[in-house]
Amino acid sequence: MTVKVLAIDDSKTIREMLRHTLSQGGFEVYVADDGVDGLEKLECIGPDVVITDINMPRLDGFGVIEKIRSQAVYSALPILVLTTESAQDLKERAKNSGATGWVVKPFDDEKLIHAIKRITVG
Repeated sequence: MTVKVLAIDDSKTIREMLRHTLSQGGFEVYVADDGVDGLEKLECIGPDVVITDINMPRLDGFGVIEKIRSQAVYSALPILVLTTESAQDLKERAKNSGATGWVVKPFDDEKLIHAIKRITVG
């Protein structure tokens, strides 16, 4: 079974880097350009994991996490935060909102692939 990843980031460059890296890692990759777009695509994609940036227009990553977690069907969906931010208070806020993990940009391809496999393969 191929793991489906929904990557939400307002940077086209980051979206394309994620698409390339994760496709090479054997994942089925879908991208969204902000939180609103990501939530609109969530139901039709049915991802196995969501990767979201924090700082985005229309709806930030915290809003994405909270909206996903507010739906019972997605209560156990792994959510990774991928951001340039590294402040401890933001990490705590993400964790308290329901994020599964935190990865700082620029990401290491192999570490990101390993993290996704670790949280999606029971």
